[in-house]
Amino acid sequence: MIRELISKLNRSLSDRLVSARRRHKAPMKVWFDPEVRTERGIELARAACILGETVDMSRTGLAFLVPSIRVKEKYLVGHERPLNIEIDLPNGKVYLRAMGRRYEKVGLHVSTERFLVGVHISNLEGHDKDLYEAFLTGGDRRPRAAAAQSIGVTIE
Repeated sequence: MIRELISKLNRSLSDRLVSARRRHKAPMKVWFDPEVRTERGIELARAACILGETVDMSRTGLAFLVPSIRVKEKYLVGHERPLNIEIDLPNGKVYLRAMGRRYEKVGLHVSTERFLVGVHISNLEGHDKDLYEAFLTGGDRRPRAAAAQSIGVTIE
């Protein structure tokens, strides 16, 4: 009886300490901040992006697969460089900022070699935060009103 009570308490604490992860493959882009904050610099930084796909997501971080661990001479993990990430979720595009925490090489052969990168979300605000959290709680399902609107039906 005491063992069961301790087990329940441990599960309750671990659920609160570790964010639940949702496994989902979504296309994404990763890029660094520009060296010079001009309109042209921002365009060039965004164009020098890496395309990848998410593996799993939580309220505090996400993991994704990319073909390269660096953009030009800058590594995605280390040196405390913020990453700009755009994820194309079923309910809309989400923009967030994150810090790379870890990576590992995955794939059996050079032709299939990719990098699994884990990041901690440092900035997610406003409408992007609402979309992201709605996706985490609801998954691929869109809200009824949005689904009805997309097919031209109004709900009263």
